[in-house]
Amino acid sequence: MSRTALAARPRSLRALGAAATLAVLLTACGSGSGQETSGAGAADGTGINTSPRQDRIRGKKDAEAAGLVPAKIRERGTLRIGGSADAAPPLGFYATDDKTRIGVETDLAVLVADTLGLKPQFEEVSWENLFVGLDSGKFDAVFSNVTVTEERKEKYDFATYRLDDIAFEAKKGSGWKVKGPADVAGKKIAVSSGTNQEKILVDWSEQNEKAGRKPVDIAYFQKDTDYYLALQSGRIDGYLGPSPAVSYHVASAGQTEIAGSLSGGGADIQGKIAATTKKDSGLVDAYAAALDKVIADGTYAEVLKRWNLSGEAVEKSEINPPGLPKP
Repeated sequence: MSRTALAARPRSLRALGAAATLAVLLTACGSGSGQETSGAGAADGTGINTSPRQDRIRGKKDAEAAGLVPAKIRERGTLRIGGSADAAPPLGFYATDDKTRIGVETDLAVLVADTLGLKPQFEEVSWENLFVGLDSGKFDAVFSNVTVTEERKEKYDFATYRLDDIAFEAKKGSGWKVKGPADVAGKKIAVSSGTNQEKILVDWSEQNEKAGRKPVDIAYFQKDTDYYLALQSGRIDGYLGPSPAVSYHVASAGQTEIAGSLSGGGADIQGKIAATTKKDSGLVDAYAAALDKVIADGTYAEVLKRWNLSGEAVEKSEINPPGLPKP
């Protein structure tokens, strides 16, 4: 998920965690580029292939981009990539075999590695250990829906590849629409601790109190299944989370709706998701060049399309752009 540098990442969505839930969420995919129809289950509204037979869209080595990779990594021949072990469809989660890692983050990481002429080598760890892995040199890159922040830029370099948007999810038919702080006054809303979603919700609650309105009643849950149950039972009015995950759940479960969406950076800045590497590792230029290459040749757009995330596309990769401000 898009996260601030304030705290370790909390538990993210596990919409395919339990076997019973997983059976409901299986999809029958179309026959477009990169899609594999064999092994997919019944259609669930997303049109996304969740089988282990992904038939990923692959890239071709680009000599110019590959030439920017530090010599020791070129000689090794592998790109060591960290990803979050949490399940957050369609960002990163497990296929229907419960062991094959799939998702847009994985696909984009593979595409970048291909373009750099390197073999992708993945390891899934907890959110905080992604950054520990970068610090120690265990990982060359992290592709895990990491938001660019000013605080993180002090230790890491970023090459952007997707917009960071967040969304409010409400029970279907609620009629609730969110455009600003006044729309959440007095509402009980679930959010994950330590995220930029939480920061925005806290800020809005404070604005409401200053304006004489009721504050937001913020609720925290350990797992996504808990807040979805709370939403269906009416114990909370809504949930604020990453837009891709919210959209996926709305389409797959069919019991909720999007009440409103906004930038993960709030009103002042458009949040951006980026390939993350240790500061001065010498890799950020290579990542940006590879991303620009796949944006130009159309394979980037194909990857986003197959995960229903075309609306979060960027026109080019930016190196260390303005990020979310420090708290």
